[in-house]
Amino acid sequence: MKAIGYTRCSTNEQADSGLGLDAQAERIKAYATMRGLALVDLITDAGVSGGKPLATREGGQRLLGMLKDRRAEAVVMLKLDRMFRNAGDCLTTVERWEKAGVALHVVDLGGNAIDTTSAAGRFMLVVLAGAAEMERNLTRERTRSAMAVKRANGQRVGTVPYGYDLAADGATLAENPAEQAVIAEIRTQRSAGRTLEQIAADLTARGIPTKTGKSAGWTHQAIARILKRVSVFGAFASVSFS
Repeated sequence: MKAIGYTRCSTNEQADSGLGLDAQAERIKAYATMRGLALVDLITDAGVSGGKPLATREGGQRLLGMLKDRRAEAVVMLKLDRMFRNAGDCLTTVERWEKAGVALHVVDLGGNAIDTTSAAGRFMLVVLAGAAEMERNLTRERTRSAMAVKRANGQRVGTVPYGYDLAADGATLAENPAEQAVIAEIRTQRSAGRTLEQIAADLTARGIPTKTGKSAGWTHQAIARILKRVSVFGAFASVSFS
C-alpha cells in the first residue's frame, strides 16, 4: 500500500526533541517499514500552528492534492494533533477519506498505534480522539480556574514582558537591568536604520538570551513586539499588568 507521511511542528515545538520534525519523520519511517507501507512522500509543515486548518497549510494542500490524484491509499502521522485541530475535525476528515478509499495510520494515539483499515481501528480512533479532546478541554478549564484565583488574589496573569521580572508581590513588574540594556541597544540599532531581521540576527550571533533563556531564538517578530511595547509604555515604566 502506498502511503504519505505527514509531519508538522510549530515554532516553539521545534526545540522539543519529542515533537521535532526529524523525530516525527524517523518514527513514521519505522512504522511504515514495520507495516509494509511504501512511503511515496514525507510532507512537512514547519513552523505552522496546529490551529490552522489542514487545507490552508502549504504542506496540507500538497497532501490533499496527492490524495485527490490517488497517488496514495494511506496517510501516516505521529500524533493526531500534528494534522487535526480537534476530534471533530479528525473524524470528519477520516470519514471523507474512508469514502475515497484512504486509510489513516496514527503511530502514537494514547500510546497505541492504530489505523482505520479495520472496523476495530476506526472504533478505537473515535474513542481515543474523543478522550484526547476531553482531556484538552479539562486542561483548559483547570487553567481558567487557576487564572481566576490568581486574579482574585491580585496576582499577575500572563507572560512577563522582556525587560522586566515579576516583583515579589506577584502583581507588579520590576526592571531587569540586563534586559533593559538590550532594549536600549535595540532602539539604538533601529534608530540607526537597521532592519528587524538584522537586529535579531545580531543578538542571536552574540549569544544574547531571549526571555526564555534561549541564545538562538531571536526573531524579527520578537524585536517588533519589544519596540511596540516601548512605544506604548515608554521604557516600560513601572506598570502593573495584573
